[in-house]
Amino acid sequence: MSGTVLFGRDEELETVDELVDGLPERGSALLIQGAPGIGKSCLLDHAATRARNSGFTVLRASGVQAETHLPFAGLHQLTHTMTDRVSSLPPTQADALLGAFGMAEPSPGASVPQFFMIAVATLSLLGEAAAEAPVLLVVDDAQWLDTPTLDVLGFIARRLGAEPLGLLLAHREGRTAPLGAPGLHELHLKPLEPTAADALLDARHPGLDPGVRRRVVEMSAGNPLALIELPVTLGADGVPAESVASAALPLTARLERSFASRLADLPSDTRHALLVTAAADDGALIDVLAAASVLTGTEMSVRSLEPAIAAGLVCADEFRIGFTHPLVRSAVLGAATLADRLAAHGALADVFHTQPDRQAWHRAAAIGRPDEAVARQLDQVALGAGKRGAAAVAMTALERAATLSEVPSGRAARLLGAAELGLELGRADRVSSLLQQAGRLELGVLERARVLLLREGLEVDVATSTPRLHLLITTAERACEAGDPELALRLLRTAARRCWWSDPGRELRERVVAAAERLPVPELHPDLVYTLAAATPVERAATVLERLERLERRGGYDTLAAATLGTAATMVNAYDRAVGFLRQATAGLRGQGRLGLLARTLVSLAFSTVHTVDRETGLPAVAEAMRLAEESAQPRWLTGARIAKAQLAALHGDLDTALDVIGEAERQGLSVANPATLAFIQITRGLIGLAAGNHAEAFHCVWRVFDPADPAYHPFLQTLGIAELAEAATGDDQRAVARAALHQLDVSAGSSEAQLVRINLGFARALLADDEDAEEYFRSALDLDMSHTPFARARLMLAHGAWLRRRRRVMEARTPLRIARESFAVLGVEPWCERARQELRSAGEGSMRQSPTDWDLLTPQELQIAQLVAKGLSNKEIGRQLYLSPRTIGAHLYRIFPKLGITSRGQLRDKLTAS
Repeated sequence: MSGTVLFGRDEELETVDELVDGLPERGSALLIQGAPGIGKSCLLDHAATRARNSGFTVLRASGVQAETHLPFAGLHQLTHTMTDRVSSLPPTQADALLGAFGMAEPSPGASVPQFFMIAVATLSLLGEAAAEAPVLLVVDDAQWLDTPTLDVLGFIARRLGAEPLGLLLAHREGRTAPLGAPGLHELHLKPLEPTAADALLDARHPGLDPGVRRRVVEMSAGNPLALIELPVTLGADGVPAESVASAALPLTARLERSFASRLADLPSDTRHALLVTAAADDGALIDVLAAASVLTGTEMSVRSLEPAIAAGLVCADEFRIGFTHPLVRSAVLGAATLADRLAAHGALADVFHTQPDRQAWHRAAAIGRPDEAVARQLDQVALGAGKRGAAAVAMTALERAATLSEVPSGRAARLLGAAELGLELGRADRVSSLLQQAGRLELGVLERARVLLLREGLEVDVATSTPRLHLLITTAERACEAGDPELALRLLRTAARRCWWSDPGRELRERVVAAAERLPVPELHPDLVYTLAAATPVERAATVLERLERLERRGGYDTLAAATLGTAATMVNAYDRAVGFLRQATAGLRGQGRLGLLARTLVSLAFSTVHTVDRETGLPAVAEAMRLAEESAQPRWLTGARIAKAQLAALHGDLDTALDVIGEAERQGLSVANPATLAFIQITRGLIGLAAGNHAEAFHCVWRVFDPADPAYHPFLQTLGIAELAEAATGDDQRAVARAALHQLDVSAGSSEAQLVRINLGFARALLADDEDAEEYFRSALDLDMSHTPFARARLMLAHGAWLRRRRRVMEARTPLRIARESFAVLGVEPWCERARQELRSAGEGSMRQSPTDWDLLTPQELQIAQLVAKGLSNKEIGRQLYLSPRTIGAHLYRIFPKLGITSRGQLRDKLTAS
């Protein structure tokens, strides 16, 4: 086919031209969808030619159905001309990318490269090239790309913008769209209008018999490929050959039959060579001829292919052979018998004896029965793919190995291994299917334990389920007896997580902890500390805090342990203790490219900064967490990030943003509703109400966390909500209700060692006390160490000053009110700062409203970038940390400098230091 297929495509050409012409100024991505033969490839060819003529770098790849199991095959095809640039990447990125391509072995002890590290390495590689000339990625038949490559392209598509980098994909209509990127535009190609169809027929088949022409127009339905190919198949009288005659057939099937009808006239050795080409996975001419020779038992040469080339079915050069259209491949495979197809794969397996991965796939395709030897070879394929960061390919290999397993125990192990990879990848539907298959087998104790753990990983709703908790405990005990205490601890950690999200009662929570403490694991094991914190956050808070302190002193824990310990600290409300662990975890997870876990850890870090009102850390953490949680399909953590964002916005006085974001969180949270999420939402709404001065609304929202009949009831989060409840309680009835709630908390959590719990309880006692007792409670609360909770200290000062003023002790009131006002001003919590100013005015002292700081003008991501620039990092170094291109960082700085009234990085550093 040629550009003649572009007859009648003026609007589509304009869209593609706009993308290419706009590349020097902005990145863009376009997905072209349509039926086979509709002209997708011709549009790609047009775009590539236009880009090359403009001096752009054009990188091309085409999906091949037989290559979908080869990890990063499409990515290598796309970037193979740039491998000489890989050495200029940071070592971790270079190692990850070369490892993904099988061009380097992982160093001893090195961790498995995470997908995101491979993706960011690709982005860096393309960014380096784009700094010299705009880069256009052109991908045909995207529906047949291997999954890891598609995931990388999705990662890149979500980061196009400032970079002169374009992505143009063609995808067969009727299949699942390959990428889920917000900025991905779609172009749907429709059949040609009659005028354009006539013009195409005139150009390709001039002088066609009128009867034949009418038949072609009728059968083609405006499909350009059909308009070109069907006249070749139809007889002189316009009657189609029997193989394409059925009017009931879809057009795609008719085209396949049209191509297949040409096969019958080809010599036998040519048909065998075509069958091997269709079964092969990369079209290397030497391999195709070698396998065809094995298949026929005779020496095959290029001459055997000449009839197929002459018939327009394939094109070849001295290195490669390929079909002129994907439907030709389908036609060749469809025309062959099952025995012939199996034999072709068997011949290819013989040829690939020095390439064990490719040989394994062809051996698996060549056999129609279970074969343990082939299954074991696929096990090795899965192992190698996992080491290269291609978890999706490893999963597929294990699935195929499971179908070939002769031994039931081997089949179960492979199914569960595939399911564990699927859970890591977020492929819930495939995991469910694999677990159903495993459930039909006779499983041992440890296999049943793994199945249960996997089912827990699939659960979106972690609400209380007493039978499930009993099952988790019992299964953990059996797993330990069977010799796997680590698996047992993971089960109990999962049970403890359920306990925290939705309290099942103290007795059952204590059972979880007792079972965990009986395991032969060190008492400082991070998962054990987490289990104690999640299952008994009040009762064992002192133990958890003591162990966290020992772990801090000892050090030496890895990134995953730091993330676990930081989360454990938040569960016992030890946010001050959590920050150190979480900062270490975020740094390590970024370095490893584990962006899914990084999103969760950033949410925990953001919640920790709420209590210190560290907006300069919290706002960037929230923004990044939201982006990564959405990208890694983690709705629960996206909801958590939104809650943290709403809290920070409320503290800052941005009430419109706070209400919008908490509304989004509530709408999304209801789909996976659990008491903890609902409780966080209600506490946040209470904070927003207090910021707005609407105490009645605030009390109503927060009280829901204390009401046992409400879905938001959550006893562990009451120690957080009690401060808001006390501040919101204004009338006598509300104060009486709040005192009763405080009394219950004093009984259950009054002896807690968590500093924030002690502060919140002390604050509530002072605010809710009768006037004759209040002074003593204020003094007791002020004696607490609040060095890590400046907002809580300022709130207490404001409450104390207001109480003194109401008692007509005006001169005494001014000092705590001044301290409160200055503290609130430094923290940037404008609603409370204004309240302190009002109280000071009532106490006879004027107070000026402060102007917003320059930093308030920056978006959270701009603030994060500004902070990193102030540390002396280059655009390239910042890009590596944030998984953005250096040019994108530069574009942000282009907006940051005018906002701050500066012109250089040095001025930015000075400004940040001064603030």
